[in-house]
Formats: sequence, C-alpha cells, structure tokens
Amino acid sequence: MKLKTLFMLAAVVLLFSCDKETKVNPTEDSSQFVTLTDVVPDAILEIRYFGTYNFVGSHIDGYIEPTALMTRQAAEALKAVSDDVIAQGYRLKIYDAYRPQKAVDHFVRWAADLSATEMKAYFYPDLDKSVLFEQEYIYEKSGHTRGSTVDLTLFDMQTEKELDMGGTFDWFGPESHPDFCGNPDTGEYTGDNSKSPTGRSITPEQFEHRMILRRAMLRHGFKALDSEWWHFTLKNEPFPDTYFTFPVKHRLTE
Repeated sequence: MKLKTLFMLAAVVLLFSCDKETKVNPTEDSSQFVTLTDVVPDAILEIRYFGTYNFVGSHIDGYIEPTALMTRQAAEALKAVSDDVIAQGYRLKIYDAYRPQKAVDHFVRWAADLSATEMKAYFYPDLDKSVLFEQEYIYEKSGHTRGSTVDLTLFDMQTEKELDMGGTFDWFGPESHPDFCGNPDTGEYTGDNSKSPTGRSITPEQFEHRMILRRAMLRHGFKALDSEWWHFTLKNEPFPDTYFTFPVKHRLTE
C-alpha cells in the first residue's frame, strides 16, 4: 500500500507540474495592448532599454522604437494614477512597461557573460556579477512580459526634474527595496540602513518621495515588488500566465 501511495502522489505532482507549464503561453498577439501614451498622454517616456544607459550598456533586443506598451486594463489603471499624482504636482515618468521575451533573453545572455561589466559602476558597484542569478536580479522570465507591469518614477512639475528617490532605476542592491530605511506599510522613516553592504542610506525626504509613488500606485489597483521601489504590477492582470513575444514599437498591428 505504501508503494502504491507513493506512485499515486508522484502522478499527482507530475500532473500539476505539467498543468503549470501548459499555462505559460508565449504569443505574438498584440491585439489587447495599447500604446501607453495614447491612454496616459501626460506620461513622460525615458525607455532605458531602447538606449544604452542601462545595466547592460547597449540597446536591448526587442525594443524597435522608444515607446511604452501595456495591456489596456493596466494602461487605464495607470491613467487613474496619473490623474492622482498630477493633482499633487507630479507627472509619471516611465522607464519600461511591456518587455518582450527577446529582451529578457538578452538580459540572461548578458548576465552569463562575466566579462561584460561596462556599467558596473552605475548599477551594481557593490556586487560581483557572478551573483546576479543567485540573488535573483536576473530571471529567465519577467512579469513585464505579461504586459501589465511598469517601471516608473515621478517628475516634479515645479522643479521640472525627476523627484529624488535616493537611488537610480535598476540599481542592484538592497538600497532599492521599498523597506530600505523605512516601513512602506506605515510610511514611517526609520533610517535603518543595515541592509546596505557599504553603509549607503537615503534621507527622510527621499523615502517619502518613494512613498508618494507607492501610495498612488496601490490606490489604483497595482501591487508593489519588495525588491524595487519603481516596479508595480496590476493586481488583476488580464494575462497572468501568458508571456508575449512581439517587439516594442508604436504600430502594434504591423
């Protein structure tokens, strides 16, 4: 009986494993996506992976034009966020939204090449590149590829500059965590920088700036990531099990 039970358990595990794999569907279909600025015209775009100022240091595969794409549901939720922060004197600045699988594959190849460290000083000075997979800074799959995730910051309309968040987008380190130097659930600044390997810190004002963005995103249906203050995903994303492969460009239907 024990042996029979073991076989039955193994079959159940295999069944659920296969079912999980079949749900991850790659597709070229872009029909449910929109150009983000068509829905959120006040958004400022700085698409880092179209250019060379990013952790790789080169143009990333799959970014044909410097635009941002999202599922319609995520874009409409982001429009509500935009209206919210505009009332507070800010605009949204977008670094990345939908990311094709081809771009993720480019990141994986780059991470495997330990000699490619041109941008180390700007994005991961405290890390040896060999730990990027181990410490989960690079994945073979990304939530961005499902189309309802966005990387963004705030632009201050009074100063006409980005709001100072105390760290750059795509910084690999605990300094990027929403709970760095404070409690994101309560918005309380604690000054606890013990997670920083080199004693880096952020000020109460910089922490509060991160919280302004976070509160606005959470109010309008997004959820945060515990390792990146700039990264948010629509809670009720329409394609939780689909990874899209079409390139980033303005003309989605071509």
